[in-house]
Amino acid sequence: MSQEERAVPGPTGAPVDPDAKRRPATVAEIKAMSHPLRVRILRLCGDHELTNKQLADRLGEDAGTVYYHVRQLVAAGFLEPADVRSGESGALEKPYRSTRKSWWLSVPVEEVASGEGFAPVDAFQQELAEAGPASIAAYARFSLHLSAEDVAELDKRIVAVIDEYVETDRERSHLPAHGGIFLLHRAVE
Repeated sequence: MSQEERAVPGPTGAPVDPDAKRRPATVAEIKAMSHPLRVRILRLCGDHELTNKQLADRLGEDAGTVYYHVRQLVAAGFLEPADVRSGESGALEKPYRSTRKSWWLSVPVEEVASGEGFAPVDAFQQELAEAGPASIAAYARFSLHLSAEDVAELDKRIVAVIDEYVETDRERSHLPAHGGIFLLHRAVE
């Protein structure tokens, strides 16, 4: 199937190839994103350059634990050191920022089935619990009868729309951040 045939319409009506920037995650990348705390650190550092201490305070975790997870994310190329800066007390701080590389990875369903891919779901549940019910901006619950081809098509089209927004997100960085997850599961019969 050609790229043009696989393209789906985005929110502006322009065709978007959902695989244009995505690539399969490596084993090391999957391992680096296999802990919910790392997924939450990535999201926070996508919005702001944060130090280990700031991350630990924000997440309610021990600074040593956060440092360990930050090092894992740096080693995988998901975080990078930002410029050293002076903190409120005048001490030098070493913040980190997201490379945004993780947004363009495709994780095989087999990895999710093995348990490695549940970290994003766990992180999302933690973030939603922290933000509370009043934070929900949109909600859709559904049950559909789908063939394997239908599942692939639905995934492709939804991911294409999400990717279009991810690709232009920096243009809206002055607006409130919203978190979300698209997850389609097979219902228990």
